[in-house]
This record gives sequence, C-alpha cells and structure tokens, in this order.
Amino acid sequence: MADLASVTEHIRSAVGENSGLGKTVKIDLGDTGQIYIDGASVPNTVTNEDKPADAVVTISWDDFMALSEGKLDPMMAFMQGKLKIAGDMMIAQKLAPLLKR
Repeated sequence: MADLASVTEHIRSAVGENSGLGKTVKIDLGDTGQIYIDGASVPNTVTNEDKPADAVVTISWDDFMALSEGKLDPMMAFMQGKLKIAGDMMIAQKLAPLLKR
C-alpha cells in the first residue's frame, strides 16, 4: 500500500519541470493530508503544503488510490460525489493523466 510521501513523489516525477498546467492545484485527501501542485511556476513543484489553489480536488485516500489504479472512473467518482472539485474544473481535468500509476 502506497503512502502520501510515495504518491507525492510519483506525482512530482509525472509533473516534471513544466507540466503545462499553468495553474495551481491542491488534492485534499482529508485526514491523510494534501498534495499541492504548483504548475504556475517553472520549474513546477509538488509538495504537501496546505496552500490556496486555483482548483481544489477533494477525495478520500481510498478513492484516490482506486482512481490512480484505474479501478474508479473519474467521471463516475464525480457523479457519485466521491470526488469534488472547487475552482477551475478545466485544470482538474488536465490532472488525470498525471495521477495514473
């Protein structure tokens, strides 16, 4: 089972120096923590800081892991209320390829 640090590192390597996001995104994993992607700065950074973002994706850790493993469809998760997006939805949609494991 992956932990927050290993998932953060995986996303950091997937984002690279310039993801093309052009904005900031925070993945709020509840009590597990958060993953903050700064796609507005070059080089891009990925941390576990709790900072304001252009888009905030809220999802439980278990649902996040199922999503990243391809066991949970992002659209179904959104429709079922398992995944919530506040702010810029277009940025959140660009995030999907970066989260695959």
